[in-house]
Order: sequence, then structure tokens, then C-alpha cells
Amino acid sequence: MSYVALALGLAFFAASLTPSLIPRAWPLQGALAGLVMALGYMIGRFCVSLWRGMQFPEARGRRALWLHGLLVGAALALLVFCLAMAAHWQNSVRIRVGMDPEDGATVLGVLAIGLAIFAVLFLIGSGFQLAFDAVRVRLYRVMAPRAANLLGLVIVLGIVFVASRDWVLPSAIDFLDESYETAQDLFETAPPAPDDSFIAGGPGSLVDWAAMGQPGRNFVTGAPSADDIARFTGRPAQRPIRVYVGRSQDDDPHERARIALAELQRLGAFDRRILLVASPTGTGWLDPGAHDTLEFMQDGDVATVAVQYSFLQSPLALIFETTTGLEQASATMEEIYRYWRTLPEDSRPQLYMHGISLGAWSSMYSFNVFQMLDEPVAGALWTGPPFPSDIWRRTVAARNPGSPYVLPEVDQGEVARFSSQFVTPQEQGDAWGRIRIVFLQHASDPIVFFEPGSVFREPEWMREEPAPDVSPDLRFVPVVTQFQLALDMALSKALPAGYGHNYLAHEYIDAWVAISNPPDWSQEQTEALKAICNLGKDTGCKMP
Repeated sequence: MSYVALALGLAFFAASLTPSLIPRAWPLQGALAGLVMALGYMIGRFCVSLWRGMQFPEARGRRALWLHGLLVGAALALLVFCLAMAAHWQNSVRIRVGMDPEDGATVLGVLAIGLAIFAVLFLIGSGFQLAFDAVRVRLYRVMAPRAANLLGLVIVLGIVFVASRDWVLPSAIDFLDESYETAQDLFETAPPAPDDSFIAGGPGSLVDWAAMGQPGRNFVTGAPSADDIARFTGRPAQRPIRVYVGRSQDDDPHERARIALAELQRLGAFDRRILLVASPTGTGWLDPGAHDTLEFMQDGDVATVAVQYSFLQSPLALIFETTTGLEQASATMEEIYRYWRTLPEDSRPQLYMHGISLGAWSSMYSFNVFQMLDEPVAGALWTGPPFPSDIWRRTVAARNPGSPYVLPEVDQGEVARFSSQFVTPQEQGDAWGRIRIVFLQHASDPIVFFEPGSVFREPEWMREEPAPDVSPDLRFVPVVTQFQLALDMALSKALPAGYGHNYLAHEYIDAWVAISNPPDWSQEQTEALKAICNLGKDTGCKMP
């Protein structure tokens, strides 16, 4: 046991108790604390080994005992303080996102779980140390000690890497992919196909109903009726067109895109006022609030198309199937945009793009700037854009001097604007250009604001005044903050609707009004639509 490393591990444990974007239940907090304590201990051991390897002087005897006692004592004092503050810090997050505060009675549970996980990880690390020692001792017989140490480390790490890459990781991905595919009720477990030829998957459809999956079937059958839309607007309305092609339809993303285009043509989608190319999340889910709202305000004169690319949850798809969503979105957009350009400009629909979460990233990726310079799409709404999204990152980087990172302003807002549950696009006025883009995001959404470089560097948004849904006690701690935000991403939908990665139907309304400029629309209709969308909560908009 290295007391210097132990002191650093205890300091990491204490720092993990500070707040981040998402409140953590005590079992998860204990798990996080144990993990970062082990990480801190490992970093400490590395630093001690490096110090000794450089042959720097070390404290001995009583001096060493006094120094080690001082370091561990200071770390324990810090830990006691942070444990006492833990409930307050977590409640500072909970209160700001509409959750009830909790008492501090779970501190002992956090401590017990954290220390238990540290002990397990310590034993695993000791096992690696034993394997390394066994390899390097044998190598001492044939080479110099320094070379044997280096080669022994490479061999052990190589074995672990190959085993993880070739056995553990593929097995985990296959298991997850199969489990989510099974949960989507495909083929023999699918419900009967509809007998309505106007629904994708029904009679005469080019889309296989059984291959569509539960998210797709919910989407194509969940559109508001023409009667409901007409009752709301007081004007004649059409039945919205929705097309969805499932991941199991075909193995080729280009073929799935061609089927989607053919189905749009079959249903007369190119005769509509609005054509929306939507990219779903990893599981294939599409937020009904994003689509119901547009269909209500556009008198149902909307056709929407989406093509599934994965069965995994978005965080897993982001890690394990990074390119599949990008390839599918690009193939879909390329197929539809190419055909759309062949139509007469004065009679073809206005073309829009939309995506939420991983769908926002893939939708942005499919936005071919050079292709669209001459004939751009009319606009795009990208919700909860993940942090790797290139267009989002470049737009944030182009913000006006003094404009905040969380809700930046770019020029006069002619092309791109940012909105949240607290700020609408309309607050920048009516001076839109030829194309209208809105990024809808919450300051408490770690999918948006995770920063890969935050191991040793404070993210820009942490240097600003916190948004209303972010704790004022949030502070940057090297290494620890990275793991806090990583856990936040996994918990991003654990907050009430309207916070984190949960976007409400009524939040889309101001964005769609700004982007699609619906005819004969008033602020009173905006408020009325918000009222019926509040009735539906996160399930869309329902007429009473």
C-alpha cells in the first residue's frame, strides 16, 4: 500500500461528491466514488514509481511516517467535509430541475459502496501487477532489467487489449444488439399489419411492417388525425404522411434509403407543403412532440421520413456503432435531396431536417454544405445535439464576442439560433436569412455539454454564470469531472421532463414557428398549441 497514492485516492473520492449536471442516487454515487478513488490511487502509484525511477530522494524513517500521516490525514479531513456537504450539493441540483430534496442519511451507504468497489478494483490491479511481475522476472534471464520491465508491461497490456477487443467487447455488443432487437417485436413477434394503405407497412406499401420495429410502428400510426388538426386550427386540414423504414428491412443503408424514397412517392409526399427528413435516435425512436407540433401548425400538410440504423440506446450506439447512423443519414438525405432537386422549384415542398440526440448528430453529418450552397434546405431543428457534432461545435465557436457558450448568439441570428426551455429563437427578432437553423438544448444536458478534453482542462461552459437548471456549486476538478460528466451522460434521461436530455413537446413549438413560418399563425395559437402539448407531456400533442 502506497500512502501517497492512498491520499490521492481519498481526495478523488471526496471530489466525486461535488455536484455535476445530473443528481446521483447514493448507490451510483458510491460506485462513482469507488471508481475514481481507484483511479486516483493508480495515478498516485504511477507518480511514486516515476519519482523512484528518476532516483529522486525519498523521505525515510520517522520523517516518512510523519509525511505520510500528514497526507492521509489531510485527505481524510477533506473526505469528512465533502461527505457532510454531499446531500446539500446533490440537492442544489435536484431543486433546480424540479426534484424533491433528499436527506443526508445515505452518506454511510455511499462510503461503504465506494470503499468496497475500491477494494475490488485494488485486487484486480494487484492481479495485473502479479502478471506483470511473473512476465518480467522471466524476461530478466534474457535481457537487461529496464528492457524486461518495458517489454513485460507491453505484453500484459497487449493480452488485455486483444482479449477485450476480440472476445469481451464483441460479445457484449452482440448481446446488447440482440436484446434490443428482440425488444422491438420484429417479424414473428410483430403485431398484425394495418389494413390502411395510407400507412407505411399497410397494403401496397414498399415497407415491411414486421421489419419496422416497435419505434417505427408507433411513429407511423401515431400521427394526429386531420379532424383533430382541423378542430384545433379551425381550418381544413390534411392527414400527415409518415414513412419509416426499419433497420431489418435491408442490410444496405442505401437500399433502405431507396425504399424510403419510393414509399414517399407512393404516398404523394412531394405534393405536400413541408417535407421533413428526420433521423431517429439509436434505438430508432422519434420524439412525437417534435413531429405532432409541426403537423398541427402546418395544417397536416407535412410528410416525414425516417430510416432506422441501429437497435442500441444512443450512448451505446455512439460508442460501438459510431458510423452506422452517419452512413444511414447521409444515404437517406442524398437519395431524397437528389430527387427533390429534380422537381420544379415553385411546386416542390419546402425541405427541412430534424434529429434528436444521436439523430441530431447524424442529421448534421448529412448536411452537405457544398451540395446545398446552390439549393439549400429551408431549415433544420437539431435537438440535444451530442458533443461530437461538427456543425454544432463550429457554430458555437463562431459565436459573437461575449456571447455565452451555453446559449450563444451568432451574428444577428440570420442563419443559426440557439433555444432552450428558458430562451426562444424569437428573442433575436425576425431577421432570418434564406435558411433557418435552430439548436434546441438544455444547459443541464450532458449529452450536449460533455467535453472529452476535460480531464485536465476546465470546459468553457463551466467558466460562465450557471444556467437556471445548473447548480451554482458545480466546480471543475481534474480527472474527476470527466468521470462525473460521463456518468451524467448515462443518467441524462433520469431528470424530469424539460431538463437534461428530456425535451418536451411544447419546447419544440417556438422553434418550429421560427423555422417553418406557418401561414396565418399567431401568438395565441402558439399558446393554445402549448396547452394541448402540455396535456400530452412527452407523448406528443393530444386534443382534449
